[in-house]
Amino acid sequence: MPMSETFKKRLFPALPQIARHFGTPFHIYDEAGIRETADFLKSGFSELPVDFREFFAVKALPNPHIMAVMHDAGFGFDCSSVPELVLSRQTGARGEQIMFTSNNTTREDFDAAAADGGSILNLDDITLIEKLPFVPELISFRYNPGPQRSGNEIIGNPVEAKYGVSSDQIEEAYRIMRDKGTKRFGLHTMLVSNELNYSYMVETVNMLLGLVESLSESLRIDFEFINMGGGLGIPYHPQDTPLDIHSMAEEISELYEKYIAKHGRAPALFMESGRYMTGPHGVLVTRAINRKDIYRKYIGVDSCMSALMRPGMYGAYHHIEVPGKSPEKGPAETVDVVGALCENIDKFAVQRELPKIDMGDLLVIHDTGAHGHAMGFNYNARLRPQELLLKTDGTVERIRRAETMEDYFATLDFAPDRLKL
Repeated sequence: MPMSETFKKRLFPALPQIARHFGTPFHIYDEAGIRETADFLKSGFSELPVDFREFFAVKALPNPHIMAVMHDAGFGFDCSSVPELVLSRQTGARGEQIMFTSNNTTREDFDAAAADGGSILNLDDITLIEKLPFVPELISFRYNPGPQRSGNEIIGNPVEAKYGVSSDQIEEAYRIMRDKGTKRFGLHTMLVSNELNYSYMVETVNMLLGLVESLSESLRIDFEFINMGGGLGIPYHPQDTPLDIHSMAEEISELYEKYIAKHGRAPALFMESGRYMTGPHGVLVTRAINRKDIYRKYIGVDSCMSALMRPGMYGAYHHIEVPGKSPEKGPAETVDVVGALCENIDKFAVQRELPKIDMGDLLVIHDTGAHGHAMGFNYNARLRPQELLLKTDGTVERIRRAETMEDYFATLDFAPDRLKL
């Protein structure tokens, strides 16, 4: 999606200076845009007749400077690993401000989730009950409705998804925890990713409320919350229609009003967005360093898939701009924008019409504020780039340095340890 005009007006004139000072490549995030989205989300659900809370999905952008903005907005954190728990607690989050939604979880993971103020345990599998180191007062299960719902192309058909407790197991899961002594309950699901059709989210809430009604009646337990998961999409293509948050919130509020009219109360609503919160407010800035004309025209840049794997992994589209140039107002050409990885899928754009690019030009790759740097890797010993933050006071701060060769070789520096067989 074209980045916000506010972000562009603040960033583009300063890009040459930023690139000279910090070097390229880098991901840079817009603090003002992230704060505005947080406020927009809260305002959208401000009329909900029950409590609402966003749990920022740490996997989207696990940087403590960004997480501090989320904590300041009153959001909790959704974690799926022990390091994500540690990062969340470093912001000051504790206890029920943290949702631990993991899969294939070990006893050691559960020990970490229970330590240092604890967290809400959101179990992905009925068999994980036996791995719990204690009986928690509050428990949640991730529900997979199977053939009752369809997913989207990213997560896929729920029947084929590795996530969640099946329909024929869900009641038994809560019964076991009730009988073990758990007193408080929540219910979670996550069926889609990057979904722009808000009606799907409304139907998900309707499904969860229906399941809560059924389980409450059969097991004589009360549910404190439902968690509709994340999956809120952003318009990566310029022609995409943005997700209508306010219509979504309005229709969800109507569902809640009907539920309350029937039952006198309703569980709180939780959400765990990541991409929606930060995706549009980050870009990858890279420099053109090579031109190759063979069967196609290629523009080589000083970044690669190690900084943004989505185009190579998913065939995902990320809009690209060349500051100061426009294909509509000057010479244009159709090119592949590629990195230096020894993989032919190491491409940020395939047969994309862009302004004619000169060596040294900066390219701005949009919507890398979620699942960009976080999904980086070190194949070919390529090192992940730095992260910068464009702050609300107009300054730019480095919030993660670029990896070095010393970082890469650090895991090879250890005392010999041999087992004789």
